[in-house]
Amino acid sequence: MSQAAARILNSGVRLPPLPTIRELVKLYKLQAMKQLSQNFLMDERLTDKIVKSAGRIDPRDIVLEVGPGPGGITRSILRRQPQRLMLVEKDERFTGTLQLLKECARPLDLQMDIYYEDILRFNIEQHVPDTEQRIHLIGNLPFAISTRLLINWYADVAARRGAFRRNDTCMTLTFQKEVAERICADLGSEQRSRLSIMSQIWTEPVLKFIIPGKAFVPKPQVDVGVVKLIPLKQPKTELPFALVERVVRHIFSMRQKYCRRGYSTLFPPEMREETTNKLFEQADVVDTLRPFELSVAECLRLAEVYAEHLESHPEVATYDYRGPKQPPKCLD
Repeated sequence: MSQAAARILNSGVRLPPLPTIRELVKLYKLQAMKQLSQNFLMDERLTDKIVKSAGRIDPRDIVLEVGPGPGGITRSILRRQPQRLMLVEKDERFTGTLQLLKECARPLDLQMDIYYEDILRFNIEQHVPDTEQRIHLIGNLPFAISTRLLINWYADVAARRGAFRRNDTCMTLTFQKEVAERICADLGSEQRSRLSIMSQIWTEPVLKFIIPGKAFVPKPQVDVGVVKLIPLKQPKTELPFALVERVVRHIFSMRQKYCRRGYSTLFPPEMREETTNKLFEQADVVDTLRPFELSVAECLRLAEVYAEHLESHPEVATYDYRGPKQPPKCLD
């Protein structure tokens, strides 16, 4: 069997003859827009590999693709024949190429919907009102919004809302290589960051493979990592997402200093040192560790004692150490 034939068998159904993505980009005179962080992936072997990394896609499943652009990954998804494919694309210049793929999808007896919206504001519950079908999130994410979007999705995972009302919604996404490595960074790694901790509290992140930057048009300054994020059946905490995110963000705000330095900025100056000492002792965490030396469990213990502290000092919840300083009180 030839390599081409094997690839067709491995990637699913054969689509009707179509121009290549490269040809369509030329035909429709499409150029990637720098302000939207667009980079086109032209190699169908790589788009097939991304979709394969998502795992099994059953005929009853829904796939939501983020930022399909001219439709490279879209083709690879169509070959796997989900029951429904939802495309969320902000840039309406891709209407021609995506509509062409929609016409090709008709004989495959699958539903393909195109939404020209910002994924950061897309309400999936409005378009998928029930939870009978499993959802896969797949996308070549714009670099400019990838971290913000991921944190938003973790909040949804924690709340069991949006695409994550079921606990089997997996994400297969592209990131800058350095960001992909941070998401998956183990304890003690120099790459370990706020994103590592947040990712590993609610999901099991797996770095699937690296795509060289030269595979994209235009070629980005960095290589790209494909990460699969599998939501944990049982998250590692039941604390409110916003509280955990606040604590972890403060800890890593001074990642090269002792972890107590960033954590202490959660508290006003008049109680900072005493409270920090007390809470580290209660959490049984060594306060001279660097943030990247903290385990997920240690970060969560620090969040737990912070939550307990707020019960007796609720005013601390809104304290912002970067905010305007209170003027000294005048004495009469």
